[in-house]
Amino acid sequence: MDKNNITILKIGGSVITDKSADDGAARLDEIERIASEIAGFDGKLIIVHGAGSFGHPQVKRFGLTGKFDHTGSIITHMSVRKLNTMVVEALNSAGVNALPVHPMACAVSNNSRIESMFLEQIEKMLENGFVPVLHGDMVMDSELGTSVLSGDQIVPYLAIQMNASRIGIGSAEEGVLDNEGEVIPTISNENFEKIKEYLGGSANTDVTGGMLGKVLELLKLSEQSSSTSYIFNAGNSGNISDFLKGKNIGTAISGVEI
Repeated sequence: MDKNNITILKIGGSVITDKSADDGAARLDEIERIASEIAGFDGKLIIVHGAGSFGHPQVKRFGLTGKFDHTGSIITHMSVRKLNTMVVEALNSAGVNALPVHPMACAVSNNSRIESMFLEQIEKMLENGFVPVLHGDMVMDSELGTSVLSGDQIVPYLAIQMNASRIGIGSAEEGVLDNEGEVIPTISNENFEKIKEYLGGSANTDVTGGMLGKVLELLKLSEQSSSTSYIFNAGNSGNISDFLKGKNIGTAISGVEI
């Protein structure tokens, strides 16, 4: 398989759910709009979506970032699966041959970092014209029992393992914003220290590090793969299809100045 033409698109949980809700509240109209924008793309595509209110409140309720809990792990996993089913069904209704891939069934973490992930199904799906759809999830953890695996960690891991050529992070912001609320066009190791002070957590409950967590994961990715990622507003109609058409939008994150 020619791995170099794989695109990875992350759709933030804050775009497809009401992240301020105490329990899963999906934005079905947004999910359907995003599915229709993705339907125009005919290359190899992996989708990863965040958990939003289907994961973060549950993790907080059961204290899953600090302790092992059977019930909390199951409830959180079943909740994020519900959201994943809605996303996959919307994609198929729009004409995308989407299939669910649950990280709980194919990934193992060590101290909350991915240790291994079984990727053969994903490779076969791509070879045969399917679009794998992964999501933030609870996964087995060799140190902690279970741990939270964020979509923001899945994206760079897959990008390196699958040698992806293009990475897009569709968030609820226009990109990474400075203290004036303006989009920072490029973030690299050269200017990261300077702009780090602008990067807070998420406005609502976020157990995975908010915008700072995203930028750190993507900078690490750019160092390991010399790839560039784009953070843009997936809530704006047309942005996802623009990204998939090859337009550079939002904030570019690269290991070097571009």
